[in-house]
Amino acid sequence: MTAATELAAASDGRIRCAWIDESRLAPADFVLYRDYHDTEWGRPLRDSAALFERVSLEAFQSGLSWLVILRKRENFRRAFHGFDVERIARYTERDIARLMADAGIVRNRAKIEATIANARAAAALADAGVELAELLWSFAPPPRARPAGVADVPAVTPESTAMAKELKRRGFRFVGPTTAYALMQATGMVDDHTADCWVPATSPPSPKTAIAGSLHTEHRR
Repeated sequence: MTAATELAAASDGRIRCAWIDESRLAPADFVLYRDYHDTEWGRPLRDSAALFERVSLEAFQSGLSWLVILRKRENFRRAFHGFDVERIARYTERDIARLMADAGIVRNRAKIEATIANARAAAALADAGVELAELLWSFAPPPRARPAGVADVPAVTPESTAMAKELKRRGFRFVGPTTAYALMQATGMVDDHTADCWVPATSPPSPKTAIAGSLHTEHRR
């Protein structure tokens, strides 16, 4: 399929990536997905706190539709205290029980425990003087042309595989190569809006290559 056959204008006259298909979504879901696509997805995000939320939500999305997570996002924020790293890092079994009883989120114990482990790993990074944003963005590839269509969008790349490996080494869970690439797409490390999509291209900040080298050398020694 070509981009032309994959993309069709929505009722507002704008052409979007094929996964925003108004004809297949309930009106409220289309608005939710449309706004996420138009204003968040693929926009460079360099704030460590915001990135921790994205890492957490991408992990919860594993095996589910992203729309499920979008519908529950505000519930997740409430349940996890705004994804405050320091607070989540101090969660106990009592917090896990509270979260498992919360019907407003995805009640998966392994993913809840992973979020707590990831908060502790992110806190350890900060204690070592490394920003989570700095680490994640060190894996951003050089800019490339937008894909012609969804068939040209990869699910995994060498960079996402390397990111997942490094995050696992540092104690993160539920962030495999596919989840890592979804994170890279969502936070603008790559621009996978398709060529005919109306969303303007953005220029992501260049990776700090010197810092990237220092962040990745420790485990190769």
